[in-house]
Amino acid sequence: MTEMVLQTRVLPEPLFSLISSDSVKIREDNNGEIRLIPVKEASISSCPFLGMYTDGKLTINGYLERKRADKRLEL
Repeated sequence: MTEMVLQTRVLPEPLFSLISSDSVKIREDNNGEIRLIPVKEASISSCPFLGMYTDGKLTINGYLERKRADKRLEL
């Protein structure tokens, strides 16, 4: 199974006019069937670079700053 994400503007005009999102996931199944799946715009909470919490309130940098502050308090 093959999968990739493309910008919709690279699609031919008949397909481009049918898709309302900026990106589309193209998935080819094992049987050769190809599917175009519109990709919703990425929000802060879906960013893979955020820390432990999915609500986006604690970033990796914020988590590291807290850990450094905790270490300083321990000394």
